Order: sequence, then structure tokens, then C-alpha cells
Amino acid sequence: MSGPVVVGVDGSAAALAAVDAAATEARLRNAELHVVHCFVWPALHVPRGASPLGPPAGGVRESVERMLAEALARAQAAAPGVEASHGVIVGEAVTALETESRTAQLLVVGHRGSDGLIHALLGSTAVHLAAHASCPVMVVRGRPEPAGPVLVAVDGSAQGQSAVAFSFNEAALRGADLAALHAWSTWTDHDKPAPGRPLEIVDLIGDVRELQAAEDRLLAEALSGYRARYPDVTVRPRLVRGRTRSALIEATGGAQLIVVGARGRGGFAGLVLGSVSQAVLHHALCPVIVVRAGLG
Repeated sequence: MSGPVVVGVDGSAAALAAVDAAATEARLRNAELHVVHCFVWPALHVPRGASPLGPPAGGVRESVERMLAEALARAQAAAPGVEASHGVIVGEAVTALETESRTAQLLVVGHRGSDGLIHALLGSTAVHLAAHASCPVMVVRGRPEPAGPVLVAVDGSAQGQSAVAFSFNEAALRGADLAALHAWSTWTDHDKPAPGRPLEIVDLIGDVRELQAAEDRLLAEALSGYRARYPDVTVRPRLVRGRTRSALIEATGGAQLIVVGARGRGGFAGLVLGSVSQAVLHHALCPVIVVRAGLG
């Protein structure tokens, strides 16, 4: 993918952490970093300059300039030499950043904003962008300076395969191992009975050993097409019997990054994101990259 790495800033600590991560991603990709602040006040006709009753550097314009200068300084500290630009966009953050994503290779945001509201909540900036942006979206959250392999959620779906493709490239860029986790249970068998035949308990449970073997094949097949393309990436397949969300969230405690698809198999069409992606955005202990189908 071409284009800059775009990061949204609003002056919050989470946004500055996002700048650090975005600068690192730009350096790894040999890409430009573009720092964006979305500014709604001019649209509301609020004066941009300093108040005549206050200090000369106390205006909105000066505040935004200081914010961007701090962000650019953080970027240079995190990734010395990275080419960086900045821009102020008049408009609401979700719409502006979604537009920026059309020409970006990666969009980076923090998990909470300057208003103190957690942006991983349903309908928030991070969730909306993860579901609708035109490029993969990184939400920076979790413990500081996470280490370990790149972790990818594997489920065999089209969305999941885009995430797998992205994760191999990300692991190669970082010189990291790739931990590929697939969780299964007796409810993940998707063979259906013949039309007209009543559903029986064996259809729901089946032979557990056969189910496990089928899920193991699914994991192997999901990875097989990428191993030859990325021979230097050490892959650690992991088949877990249990709930996907809890298995992934637990695994993020030992990962530097997790990559998930926007939707997996068996999701509900009415959700902007699949339930697994939602849970990871809420609770992961490391940064999250959400990749929609076709964007890996």
C-alpha cells in the first residue's frame, strides 16, 4: 500500500501516544507521517485569535499551533528523520479522518480523546473509523511499550484473511514473530444438515476430535499462502479451544500488536463491527489494528 501514515491529534495524552506509534509505523514503511487536527470551532464562527482581555498567545489558533508543534516534536523523538507534515481540517473528526483514510496506507488514533470519553465505545470515533475507513486503522491502547510477537486473529473468513495478510507484512516490517491464534469450540462447526432433515444434537456437537482436526486444517490453510511470501517471519500457530474474545484478549498481554478483521464468520449484519473486533477494541492490552476485507 502507498500513501502516508495519518494520525489524528487533539492534545490528549492518548493522541500523543498515537503519534509515537504512527511515527514508528511511518519509519517502518518508509512513508510520510501526516499529523491531522480536526477543528470544529471555526465552523461555529468562534474567533480564532487571542481575546483582547487575555494574553496574546492565548487564542485558539495559538493553542492549535502549540498542539501540532508538540505532536511533530514527539514524532521526531519517536522516529528520528521521519518525514512529517501537518494539517488542520475544519470539520468533525470522524468525517475528516474518514476522508483522510482514502489516500492513507494506515490511519492511527488514540483510544480516548481530550474530552475524557473512552473512544472504544460503540458509535465512537475509533469504532466508526475501524468499520468505515478506506485503509486499516490502528487504535493505540494498552500497556506502555508493549513487546512480544505480532498477534493475528484467524477465523477463515474473508475479513480474517485480510487481517492475516496484513499481519504477515507487519511482522516482517517489525522483525517480529507472528502468533496466529484460532479459537474454536463445538459451536464453530459450520456443516449444515441436508435440507428437510431435522437438526440433531450430533449436528451441534459432532465428534470433537474431528472438529478439532477441521479447525486445525482451517488454521493451517489460512496461513499456508503467506509462509512462502514471508520466509523470514517465524510463525507460531496456536489452536485454542474456548471463547474467541477471551482467548484473544488474554493473548494481547504478551503481544506488541494485535491484528483483527472488521468482521468474522457468523457475525450479525447490523453491527458496524463484529463482536470480536468490538471486544478487542474495548479490552486489548496492546495496540489494535482493524483490517476490513480487501485492505490487507
